[in-house]
Amino acid sequence: MKKLLNTLYITTQGTYLHRDGETVTVLKEKEVLLRVPIHTLEGIVCFGRVSVSPPAMGLCAEHGVLISYFSEHGEFWARVQGPVRGNVLLRRQQYRIADDVPHSTAIAQAVVMAKAANCRTTLLRAAREREGGLPNVEAAADRLGRALDTLLRQQLPADQVRGVEGECAQQYFGVFDSLILQQKEQFVFRGRSRRPPLDAVNALLSFVYTLLVHDVTSALESVGLDPYVGFLHVDRPGRASLALDLIEEFRPVLADRLVLSLINRQQVAGDGFTKAESGAVMMDAATRRVVLEAWQKRKQDEVRHPFLDEAAPLGLFPYLQALLLARHVRGDLDAYPALVWK
Repeated sequence: MKKLLNTLYITTQGTYLHRDGETVTVLKEKEVLLRVPIHTLEGIVCFGRVSVSPPAMGLCAEHGVLISYFSEHGEFWARVQGPVRGNVLLRRQQYRIADDVPHSTAIAQAVVMAKAANCRTTLLRAAREREGGLPNVEAAADRLGRALDTLLRQQLPADQVRGVEGECAQQYFGVFDSLILQQKEQFVFRGRSRRPPLDAVNALLSFVYTLLVHDVTSALESVGLDPYVGFLHVDRPGRASLALDLIEEFRPVLADRLVLSLINRQQVAGDGFTKAESGAVMMDAATRRVVLEAWQKRKQDEVRHPFLDEAAPLGLFPYLQALLLARHVRGDLDAYPALVWK
């Protein structure tokens, strides 16, 4: 079993990362803030004005540590990574499957089935936990169940698979506001808005999805797959389409539940967000730290993987799914076993 390593998140503005032997050292104004041995790291995520020395980049590249750069508010800027890892034959087969419409559609349909099932599970769980239930949430869960039945009964054309995926997202986010039980005045959700997020809930969702994309991209790289060639999301320059495919399985249970927990447990507050003249809502540094700490803690939770039937930290699940997808691409598995949470 692969060991769960740490992701280093740098949010302090004006910091500088440099190499000290086999250690990454974090400095600010010549003061050492942190020293981290490279063998304990899986990735480094830098927010805002954070500099990394070329020797530190080289150390990370040598050990397969992905460095991602984001704006202070979580907008993706760039990634720095070392030589492409993995068997070139695996990637060549991945590209063949991406061009094979029936095969790529079958993988996409498995991903959408998992997304529909996981969205439904999240809604039903929320309804059970509310005394008297949530009729509108239960009705949306029923509609997701019907969409799931359609996906399970027959192989659909690619356009219909994407259409069902969009319908599932619409049903799910259409009742998402009902899952927010505390701080209703500060956290109002009227629908998904991305670029930019137009309310505090969307700001939280977008930020956590960004963290998830980083982890999934790193996992795909580690098993030798190309994160930029997907099956559900079409190719687009600069877009990690395969990473976006895989996060669909994780969003409802891993990311969305975390956001709801932060709000409903009042770990974040409305005054931790500001609105820019453009209408974009952004979280402050203190709120961002709370989210990052909760995200790292959540990744430590051990859960039994439904397909492998082994307990593993949630932080390893992106790697496990990437590994299963690689096995399917190689032909070791007849179908891709998308992650369906229980």
